[in-house]
Amino acid sequence: QVQLAESGGGLVQPGGSLTLACAASGFTLDRYAIGWFRQAPGKEREGVSCIASHDDRSKYYADSVKGRFTISTDMVKNTVYLQMNNLKPEDTAIYYCTANGPYPHGYCSRTYFPLETYPYLGQGTQVTVSS
Repeated sequence: QVQLAESGGGLVQPGGSLTLACAASGFTLDRYAIGWFRQAPGKEREGVSCIASHDDRSKYYADSVKGRFTISTDMVKNTVYLQMNNLKPEDTAIYYCTANGPYPHGYCSRTYFPLETYPYLGQGTQVTVSS
């Protein structure tokens, strides 16, 4: 049974940093494409970042977070991280971890994150950027 559990959200001042973690169980990260999306009140879901499965570990970043967010995985801990630097008030949202697989299912490339095809997601963690 695929399960995803996010942690690490909180309140941070503009310009600050947070690291979100998503602990995966029921599958191994190397066989699944995995990513993060966010949803702010009254707004559509936005795919923030993803990392491809298998030997192709391509990474995608939304234009709104490029140069500020970094996605990474720890295969020993079976956990994916989202390091968020230089946070802005517009980054305020609930952040969700999501996954699709096993390989060859699940797609993520440097230019495309098909969020609507990812069936698994966690419960979300709130990130609030405010002074």
